[in-house]
This record gives sequence, structure tokens and C-alpha cells, in this order.
Amino acid sequence: MSSHHESILREPLVTGENITYSKVTEDILVPVENKPNKAWWIGFIVSALGAGLWVFAVSWTFWFGIGEWGLNKTVGWAWDITGFVWWVGIGHAGTLISAVLLLFRQNWRNSINRSAEAMTIFAVICAATYIISHMGRPWMFYWALPLPNQFGSLWVNFNSPLVWDVFAISTYFSVSLVFWYTGLLPDIATIRDRATGLRRRIYSILSFGWNGSVKTWQRFELVSLILAGVSTPLVLSVHTIVSMDFATSLVPGWHTTIFPPYFVAGAIFSGFAMVQTLLLVARKVMNFENYITMFHIESMNKIIILTGSIVGVAYLTELFIAWYSGAEYEQYAFLNRVSGPYWWAYWSMMTCNVFTPQIFWIKKIRTSIAWSWILSIIVNIGMWFERFVIIVTSLHRDYLPSSWVMFYPSWVDVCVFIGSIGLFFTLFLLFLRVLPAIAMAEVKLLLKSSSDQAKQKLIREGKVDAGEAAYYQESLEKYDSVSPRVAEYEKA
Repeated sequence: MSSHHESILREPLVTGENITYSKVTEDILVPVENKPNKAWWIGFIVSALGAGLWVFAVSWTFWFGIGEWGLNKTVGWAWDITGFVWWVGIGHAGTLISAVLLLFRQNWRNSINRSAEAMTIFAVICAATYIISHMGRPWMFYWALPLPNQFGSLWVNFNSPLVWDVFAISTYFSVSLVFWYTGLLPDIATIRDRATGLRRRIYSILSFGWNGSVKTWQRFELVSLILAGVSTPLVLSVHTIVSMDFATSLVPGWHTTIFPPYFVAGAIFSGFAMVQTLLLVARKVMNFENYITMFHIESMNKIIILTGSIVGVAYLTELFIAWYSGAEYEQYAFLNRVSGPYWWAYWSMMTCNVFTPQIFWIKKIRTSIAWSWILSIIVNIGMWFERFVIIVTSLHRDYLPSSWVMFYPSWVDVCVFIGSIGLFFTLFLLFLRVLPAIAMAEVKLLLKSSSDQAKQKLIREGKVDAGEAAYYQESLEKYDSVSPRVAEYEKA
């Protein structure tokens, strides 16, 4: 790679003084090589209790059957598929950050892609548990696979979007897992070289013989680009196919062609919000402020504004098309959503997903750690309400008023959902303990071009126009990881 100087007008992606390749390794491997701190233990104990609740609730479901849930004849999908779609959506940001931004050569992905990819893996696992639980007879899960007739006279119906789900999500999970693990190899090799005893042997096996040669790096970059090219269509295809579970039906409120792009935008929306929720906490607890900077946080907030606006347009389009269609059943479905017995869920969805993200247009809030974290949680609450509104309000009142019924979740529903969140955070916290949360090899590529110290060096050497240097110094005011004294000293 030829050396080049990045424009001084670009904000730094790595901050801090005296950042060397060795210091990057030391800083990022602190959680992996040392005993966990008190904050990690508190988070792990709470999430492990949630995971235990999940094991209990799912075991109860398997033992007594899905009749223990609050579903009924009319609302058969209920909370289970609501949770499934919610988790699949959260898993989208990892592939988007890793694959799409890699293809577009966006260097700001380097510090956040590792955790986002891990989040994708764990979110898809949580989504899969919902599908298996909803089967009623989970030991028959292989019936959804295209098995030869030697297994019986059963053959899957390839016209069913539920079968497409199996292929899309399993492919998405497989490719995302390989992409994530491939990116881990150079960092696992670094841990291997620093470890001793049994840990060294384990990481040696996991590193697949990585030796850091030029040919190894060439193949690594080539494979990464190929996997990114394969993964990019999956970002669009997976949630598009999930949306077709609804769009190919004749249920008012579901039978609409806007669902595929609307679901994809919503998935990226909720996925980036969850990345913010996780990384803002990890950034503080693990002292990653120099590597996950305000530029990363603000960039993700901008994507949340964009995708949130797309989702808002989709909501308004749905209402307009229902009115313009002249179909009385379609019109009533949306009138029921807005003013029916579940009006509170609809307006919670609108508030959290449409109105709240627009606050990020204010730069002071967009660059605030506290506000970013709070609003990211609100977005994910709103996206859960969106799935609840789509599923429950469209089913609880169908064509026959005699079949109208209210849906109320049972305690098992609530425990499965809360427990799945506990399972997700348990897996993520274990990941933080055994593997680096930030891609060390990729961050090191930024030190000579995109770091604050590289830009400050150019300013000191007089290689930058005075006006541009002043503009750059002013842009550092929002960075909580840059000392204002240093900036003032450089100005002087």
C-alpha cells in the first residue's frame, strides 16, 4: 500500500498521544489478557440471570407446549414471531458495517466492525431459537430442509416464504460467521504470540497457522473482499425474504409491495441502534475512547437519521395507499392500528421510530454520548413495537367480527423475550473476554494517515494551510477523547 496523507479536514479516527502499534495491541487486549473488572462482572451476572430465565421459559414451552403462550386462534404468530423479526433486524448492521462499508472503502468501519459482526452472530442465534420454539415439535426442525424422499414422503414447499426464510437466514448466518472469523485470524495470531501454556495452544489452533507473511496478507485481503461481495446482497435479501412472510399473504395490512425495502431500512435502523447501545458502554468500561471516537458515534447517528426517515416515509406511504386504494378492509386495518384498542402500540412506534431520531439533526445531541445511548435504546424499543403492530393488530381483527379477539402475552412470552435479551448480552460479554472487541490489525492501518497525532505532526511541520489547521482544531472540540489543553497548545 503506498503511503499518502489524508486531508487535514477529515476528522481523526484514532485519537490520543504516543499511539504506536504496540500501544494499540496493549490497549485492545487489556480485557482479553487481564482479569475482568467489576463492571464486566456486574453485566455478566445480570445477563446470565436473564439467560437462565430464557432456559427456564423455553424448557417450560417444550415441556407443556406452545399453548403456554398467549397466542390464540386468531393471533397465532404473536410475540414469538415479533421477537424473531426483531432479532433478525438487529443482526443486519454487522454485515452492513463489515461488508458494504469495506467495499466502499470507508475507514471509519475499522474500529466498530468486529463488535458489530459478533452482534450479528449472536442476534441471529437468538432469532433462530424463536423459530425452533414456535415449531411445537422442535425435534422435527429438519423437515424445513430439502431432504431426499428416503426420509419419508415429505418434500418442502418451495413456494412458501417460510422455506425461503430457512435458506436465507442459514446462508446469512454461515457467511457472516466465516466473514467474522476470517477477520479475527491476524488478531488471534497476535494473542497466540503473547500467550503461554494452555492459552497459547488454544489460540494457536484457532489461528489456523497464521504466520503474517506477505502472501498470507494478500490472501486475507482477497478473501475478505470476496466475502464482502457475497455478504452485500445478503443485507438486502434476508430481511426482504422475511418481509415476504407477510407480503405474500392476503391479510389486510400485510399484503403490500412496500414491505421489502421498508423492512430492510428498518433492519439497518435497529441494527445500528443496537451497535450504539453496545459500543458506547464497551467504549467507557474498556477505555476504548481513543479508538471508538466521536466521529464513529456521529457517523452511526447520521445513518440512524437516514434510515429512520426512510422508515417514517414508509409508515406514511402505508397510510396513504390504504386510503387511496379504496379497499374497505385495508382502510379499516390501518384505522384500527391508529385508533383501535392497540393505538398505544402504534403511537409508541411512531414516537420512537419517526419523531425521536429527528432529534439527531441537532449536532449537540448527535455528538453527546448520553443522548446517543438513550436514543439508541428508544429506537430499538420502537422497532419492537413496529413488529408487534404489524403482526398483532393485523391479526386480532380479521374479516369476521365474530372472530375478533384481544391478544395478551402470558408470563412465558415475557420470560422468553427478556431471557433472549439476557442470552444475547451473555454471549456478547463472553466474546469481549476471549477475543479482541476491536480489529487491531485494521486500526493499525489508520495510525499514519487518519490518527490525530499524524495530523498534529503535519500541523507542527507546517505542511498544512493555517486556515485548514484552525478548522481541524475547532472540529476536535466535540471529541471527549482529545484533551482541550493539547489542542490549545497546538494552536499556540
